[in-house]
Amino acid sequence: MAEAINITAEARDRAGKGVARATRREGKVPAVIYGNKQDAVMISIDGKELTRLIHNPGFFTHIFDIDVAGDNHQVLARDLQLDPVTDRPMHVDFLRFNENTKIVLEIPVVFYNEEESPGLKRGGVLNIVRREIELRCSPLNIPQDLQIDLTGMDIGDSVHISAMKLPEGVEPITDRDFTVATVAAPTIMEEIEEETEDEEGLEGEEGLEGEEGVEGEEGAEGAEESSESDDAKGKDEGKGKGRD
Repeated sequence: MAEAINITAEARDRAGKGVARATRREGKVPAVIYGNKQDAVMISIDGKELTRLIHNPGFFTHIFDIDVAGDNHQVLARDLQLDPVTDRPMHVDFLRFNENTKIVLEIPVVFYNEEESPGLKRGGVLNIVRREIELRCSPLNIPQDLQIDLTGMDIGDSVHISAMKLPEGVEPITDRDFTVATVAAPTIMEEIEEETEDEEGLEGEEGLEGEEGVEGEEGAEGAEESSESDDAKGKDEGKGKGRD
């Protein structure tokens, strides 16, 4: 069981939007504690302390021990309302629990030993199918993350939920043996191939233009030579007529 985080809260006598707004003006955040077949308790928590807690990893997976005027409540955060403009906390719901309570949580997946994967060394790509996995467990036995060792994984290998070692009392919410991650083959850079094809096309066009240019020049030279021959022939004919 993870160590509980202690929070000191003040009881609120009344509920309502007006009371909640007044609480926020004082720099506090309204909240409620419910569950475990006990009456709900309305409380307020210091806004700065709550902001610090919600920005730490695992806010919804940590156990909190809330002290309300000397009465301790062991709870989990189950709902958090944020201001849509400032992202400041506006209201929090805390759930009491006991040893028989079962809850569903999304637990993050962490990968390690990537340098020990032959597939990744050869240029393969780690394809993460699920970055978080929904698990059913007791609040007393919540894993902070699920670790996957990539040692020995080659291209084409995959990790399924059935191959993962879960803590005692922790189980997936479905019986389906779904894929968590795979090591995929390197992707082919289609853009490079397209650029190569374009370059080859340009070279072909330049070649055609060059050939046409040469042919054009040869045709021009031929025309000039023909013109000169015609002029010379005309002169010779003129001389012949003069002799006659």
